[in-house]
Amino acid sequence: MIASTWVIAVAFGVLVWTWVLYPAVIWLLSQLVRPPRRDVDAELPSVTAILATRDDAATIAARVDDFFRADYPIDRLQVVVGVDSTSVQPLDEIRAACGQRNVEVCAARSAGGKAAGLNAAVRAAQGDVLVFSDVQQRFAPDAIRVLVTRLQADPRLSAVGGALQLPGDRADASGRSPVEWYWFLERLLRAAEARLHSTVGLSGSIYALWRRDWVEMPDQLILDDVWLPMRLVLDNRRVGYELDAKAWDARSTTAAQEKLRKVRTLTGNFQLMAWLPASLVPVRNPIWLQFISHKVLRLFTPWLLLALGLGVVAVAWQRASAVGLQVFLAVLTAAGMAVLVTPQVRAFAARAAVWGWSLQMAVVQATINGVRGRWDVWR
Repeated sequence: MIASTWVIAVAFGVLVWTWVLYPAVIWLLSQLVRPPRRDVDAELPSVTAILATRDDAATIAARVDDFFRADYPIDRLQVVVGVDSTSVQPLDEIRAACGQRNVEVCAARSAGGKAAGLNAAVRAAQGDVLVFSDVQQRFAPDAIRVLVTRLQADPRLSAVGGALQLPGDRADASGRSPVEWYWFLERLLRAAEARLHSTVGLSGSIYALWRRDWVEMPDQLILDDVWLPMRLVLDNRRVGYELDAKAWDARSTTAAQEKLRKVRTLTGNFQLMAWLPASLVPVRNPIWLQFISHKVLRLFTPWLLLALGLGVVAVAWQRASAVGLQVFLAVLTAAGMAVLVTPQVRAFAARAAVWGWSLQMAVVQATINGVRGRWDVWR
């Protein structure tokens, strides 16, 4: 019984720290910090918006058009599209679709994945600041200006991330889905981490970087938006986060779709630790505690939940008499049936169960990918 009690205590403690105490502590500490600010130059720096994609010409052109709708001087803005080697769309068709604006289209070398597309695009970039996004999102009109101003105002920053907004975040939305609530809280956590030192990860849909601080990425890298900020942090640079720089995603996500995305991103966390082991070393990583709490411990969640459940069952079995256990199970079953009779409660419980199971299975699949070193997860 002592062993079971220890299992319960450790599993429960790690889960509470990871999902409750760590975010609360980071947020409270961040309220004590006032980041330094300096006056911003009247002349805005030149910007290159970077897009790595394998989508069709019409989709790319729509995203490029959104860049040029930004509240930023048109003569200071360039767009570079790095086309994935798997794309069947000819480069000339993409150039024609993008019109006569300041757009450069270049091909990534084969078998390099998204990272190769980003590397190719950056090599063609002419701006002082690089702004990264994905093809499906749309920027708020002032997003580029807000990112650039933040970089100018804080001399410690090499990069700054923006806030990905989902359909449930709109003022006229009827409510947030589980994944939208997750991202709402995740944005607050990243902003708090950045106030203390640096955010652990950015969103590939919106972040900016001084061109001089760019580090070329290895081929087949899964998470450019985590690998790059961690490389900067390991080089004693800082990465900020700006809640007022917004990128909107119009797509609603089902549990099955979110599972596929989470398998990819969580596999990317395993890849990051394998390819950037210095991130796991306290004396090398200035935000080691944040990295472990935010990225690493979350990967143990399904295993901790399993250990917690088995520990509780073991203790209950050892302490309860046969009759008492039968009574307990009967009461538990009756209570569950009473709750699920209400349609609203039943719908909520079913939705929560589907999302919870789906996301934990994503962690399991990502763990298998990580152990096997299987990084080809783009689908």
